[in-house]
Amino acid sequence: MYTFETTGVCAKKITFEIEDNKIVKVNFIGGCPGNLLGVSKLVEGMEIHEAIHRLKGINCGNKPTSCPDQLAKALESYLSTK
Repeated sequence: MYTFETTGVCAKKITFEIEDNKIVKVNFIGGCPGNLLGVSKLVEGMEIHEAIHRLKGINCGNKPTSCPDQLAKALESYLSTK
């Protein structure tokens, strides 16, 4: 299980598991439960680089980031440790 501390969004942390370079499980702590559950279910089973490509750079209103963008950053952080 990998844990990432978010910045600039309502969710405080993201935890996830990776197997064979694919996202197995994602859990956002805090934030908008329905939307984040939807994001989690959509990326589960997805290859890490594909998820980063799809999520990176998404903003939330006037904020320069979003929970999906933070997930992309979390995945990039995970890759940097490998």
